[in-house]
Amino acid sequence: MDYSLKGLPARGDCLIAASIADAITLIPMVASDSASHELCSLIYSGLIRYDKDLNIIGDLALSWEISQNGREIVFTLRDDVRWHDAVPFTADDVLFTYHSLIDPKTRTPYAGDFNKIESLQVINPYKIKVTYAQPFAPALSSWAMPIIPRHLLQNEDLSFAKFGRQPVGTGPYKFVRWVTGQQIVLKANDDYFGQRPYIDYYIYRVIPDPSTMFLELQAGGVDLMGLTPLQYNRQTQNVYFNRCFNKYSYPSHGYTYLGYNLRDNKFKDKKVRVALDMAVDKQSIIDGVLLGLGRICTGPFLPDSWAYNKGVMSRRRDIPGAKRLLAQAGWADTDGDGIIDKDGIKFQFCLLINQGNSLREYAAQMIQQQLKEVGVMMRIQSIEWGVLLGEFINKKRFEAVLMGWGLPPEPDCLDIWHSSRVREGEFNFISYKNEEVDRLLEQGRLVIDRASRAGIYQRIHSILYDEQPYMFLWIEDSLPIIHKRFKNIKSSPSGIRYNFTEWYVPSEEQKYGPRHKVLL
Repeated sequence: MDYSLKGLPARGDCLIAASIADAITLIPMVASDSASHELCSLIYSGLIRYDKDLNIIGDLALSWEISQNGREIVFTLRDDVRWHDAVPFTADDVLFTYHSLIDPKTRTPYAGDFNKIESLQVINPYKIKVTYAQPFAPALSSWAMPIIPRHLLQNEDLSFAKFGRQPVGTGPYKFVRWVTGQQIVLKANDDYFGQRPYIDYYIYRVIPDPSTMFLELQAGGVDLMGLTPLQYNRQTQNVYFNRCFNKYSYPSHGYTYLGYNLRDNKFKDKKVRVALDMAVDKQSIIDGVLLGLGRICTGPFLPDSWAYNKGVMSRRRDIPGAKRLLAQAGWADTDGDGIIDKDGIKFQFCLLINQGNSLREYAAQMIQQQLKEVGVMMRIQSIEWGVLLGEFINKKRFEAVLMGWGLPPEPDCLDIWHSSRVREGEFNFISYKNEEVDRLLEQGRLVIDRASRAGIYQRIHSILYDEQPYMFLWIEDSLPIIHKRFKNIKSSPSGIRYNFTEWYVPSEEQKYGPRHKVLL
């Protein structure tokens, strides 16, 4: 070996990432879960994407021009892009993606942004003109939506297409195989229009139990996973982990909440929801479950966002005050059994959590104990992720759920909070309705000036915290751990994955070859 070349970027090896949840589908506009989106981001490309500093840059689009009135965007597309099956990408694929998104038969929660389009004109195979009915602030950012291939899907029902398990994209990785509940294998795209990834294979392993996943990490069966706070602070503080792995810590781009089914009579009264919020000590959960690696959440925007309202302060825990509010709403312990009741019905409900998420399980247990102090009995039920989404959340068969949202830099959250987004598969599954919030959400899309938009979203923030359709809980830190043989990993405002195609393993440190059993 020429030791003068040691440590240099080289193609090869395989990165094995692990998660507790399998993907649901690999058709991006139908997917609503984080596992599916993580994989879709490697398989597909949008017209634009975000760089390390969360600025919009071109992806399939080389450039764009926005008209002075904000109603028109002309995209110039790359002419050197091929789908993974070698068919050329053209503007017709963008047009097809647009029509698929606005087709009522497509079960997508993302149609709202594209229903604002008045027309999409193909000027030539590599230029399109998008015209909006009126100025639309999130217009450019909405085109981060992955583009899908017309030639493979034009006669398919996207809700049921086999393509969801055998996708073809234009992204840096090509789909190889999906073994349900076990793993999804991707291979570097040699014909990628950007920088061909150095890492040859990306394997997404499904390991539902976090303890088992951590053992796999120690045994060398996993290269990348998200640590729990306990694992980050204590279980990886030893010679072995310091020698073999790098750890990262930065605020996540999302928040965790307890969402109520607002069609349930128990949760219709705002006084009840505020009382439950007053009964729960969020900081004690952050300290006890997250080991301090997080911060209290007060609304649907992250503290670093220009949409965040710094004037919204978290309520302090107030058991007497919570009991008074519950009493005003008609809930009292009339039979002395420790459970409040109203009209002969006891205040009992079931909180759903996703199986394998130990942080949510422990947090749910703390919430359960704290609510008991105000006479509310909460039962906890753990359900497999795909079943939880498909059979309970989408069909509104729940009383309350502990979940999280990942957030893009664009603060438009109409799809989550607008009263029109309550159909099966859409994001307002709690059935929230507030006429002022609806109006503000619509207004926030029409105003281009950022300062004016900020005031709109800060008002939304204030209303949502006041009304408590969610019990906003925490923003946890992302805690990824990665084997040290992977180089060129850089933390940034967007996290660490923004430059994944530039990660590499020097030849002398590579562990897996194409014939290794993990790829069979």
